Amino acid sequence: MLSRVANSLFWLGRYAERAENYARFIDVNFNLSLDLPPGMTEQWDPLISATGGRELFVSLFDEKFTRENSILFLAFDARNPDAIINTVKYARENARIVRESIPRETWEVLNDLYYFVLEASNKKIWKKEDPKDCFKLIRNKLQLLSGIAYDNIPRSQGWYFTKLGQYLERADKTSRILDVKYHFLLPSVDDVGSPLDFLHWVALLKSVTGFNAYRRVHGKINPTKIAEYLVLDRFFPRSILFCLMSAEHCLHEISESKHGYSNAAEKAIGNLRADLEFADVNDVFDLGLHEYLDNLQLRLNAISDNIHDQYFQIRSNFTPDLQTQE
Repeated sequence: MLSRVANSLFWLGRYAERAENYARFIDVNFNLSLDLPPGMTEQWDPLISATGGRELFVSLFDEKFTRENSILFLAFDARNPDAIINTVKYARENARIVRESIPRETWEVLNDLYYFVLEASNKKIWKKEDPKDCFKLIRNKLQLLSGIAYDNIPRSQGWYFTKLGQYLERADKTSRILDVKYHFLLPSVDDVGSPLDFLHWVALLKSVTGFNAYRRVHGKINPTKIAEYLVLDRFFPRSILFCLMSAEHCLHEISESKHGYSNAAEKAIGNLRADLEFADVNDVFDLGLHEYLDNLQLRLNAISDNIHDQYFQIRSNFTPDLQTQE
């Protein structure tokens, strides 16, 4: 497979996953704001921080973390490279480049989504009193893409590059939303264990579509159990360990190396997967959850760099003539 095609499929997976995550984050946070006690200020600042865009937001809107500014920034502000309007555009552009490698229905849904987001931006949806339907539709269209791909794309290298991008993006976003909740969301330590604390942990689980799955396994809302579930669970599709196991499988399928590792990307992701697979929640909290997740995010970034160097970097086929150089 050409590196250009592989790169486009990888980033198609990442951008589609990022857009779907942002739509869900906005929807969940909006619903949380409706459940807050009277007089409690809506907390959009932590969500901006979770996406890694706080510095850019402050430069554009000062410290005005209002609902309107936050939804505009996360969804429709072209100045934010990670806004939904941009990630959908980037996903569509990568899909256009590889149209011969994806189902026709995938292109049609993504193209339709692109124009829907443009229309929502023109209508200034962020100014509406209740914009939930817009983000629900965005999320559903992106999930439809996954369904079309699952039933129609051959399990060849193209499939695995797309899923590789999706799983790496998902692992990163799960780590970020958990990190921000644990350290920045509560207004004071007095709220720990309060109904407000309960609402925030429920919102966190819903942000990763894990509320019902978690309750079936663990029942009661317990912060330590939630952290364990989102970081170390082997079966929940949005846990960090599950994403790493799936991404490692994709890399092995791409390289056709079934055991050990054959390149730096496989070695790095195998080491990180093993560290999580043989860890328990006490190891995480002994180091400190923030420190653990911060280190994990750095290692995820390094893995992404390794993948780029291994598969997407254009290498020259020209071999210099050493005698001429002398």
